[in-house]
Amino acid sequence: MRQPTIYLPHGGGPCFFMEWDPPHTWDRMQTWLAALPSTLPAVPKALLVISAHWETPTPEVTTANAPALIYDYHGFPAHTYTLRWPAPGSPELASRTTELLRAAGIRCVGNAQRGFDHGVFVPLKVAYPNAQIPTVQLSLQRGLDPATHLAFGRALQPLRDEGVLILGSGMSFHDLRSFGSPRALAASQQFDVWLQSTCAATPAERDAALTAWERAPAARQCHPREEHLLPLMVAAGAAGLDRGRTVFTDTVMGAVVSAVQFG
Repeated sequence: MRQPTIYLPHGGGPCFFMEWDPPHTWDRMQTWLAALPSTLPAVPKALLVISAHWETPTPEVTTANAPALIYDYHGFPAHTYTLRWPAPGSPELASRTTELLRAAGIRCVGNAQRGFDHGVFVPLKVAYPNAQIPTVQLSLQRGLDPATHLAFGRALQPLRDEGVLILGSGMSFHDLRSFGSPRALAASQQFDVWLQSTCAATPAERDAALTAWERAPAARQCHPREEHLLPLMVAAGAAGLDRGRTVFTDTVMGAVVSAVQFG
């Protein structure tokens, strides 16, 4: 059964597995992530995740049978560096991903040493706590060109009909210096209106707007660096003719954050 593609927020560091101040900051996001599997048309055969936290000169995919976890966050409680999410890898999906990208003229290589960063294991530990679904991570390409990442998604679209759930893991607002400020709220509200209408537009309109995302209201205020937005481009590229719809919105630490599903 055909899977959708989803751009989801992965929170802040290991936020779902520690105390926070205020205490309920991440509760709504955690509840949404936990319910996500129940909204899908079927249990995915595998997950392909594009995280904001892995960039390479040439696209790379994880090929290990049992990828380790990369605790790529700093200054958090000691127990968050012992979190476990032992999902199996999938050399088969890695190979299929490479095949599809290369068929579209996009060079891609495997990486047997790379593990899952927190953009993968933190949200998926909430959504799939039993870590039972084979998972592969695909890197962003340095330069963060939006048209390039839309092309990645278009090439990977056949995976959806093969039971693979494509997840772009980032944050629709990611200016760490302004979280909690009036400036963040105003900017994130403006950008979120644009994001929701853009993702709901026709594919041609959507792709044109996403390619020119820097022209969006408050774009650079919300994304001083765009690595947390680029996973959306892959998810949107894989959407094909499916229009997007907002499936989660919350105000977190004074900024609006949303998730979008295509299909």
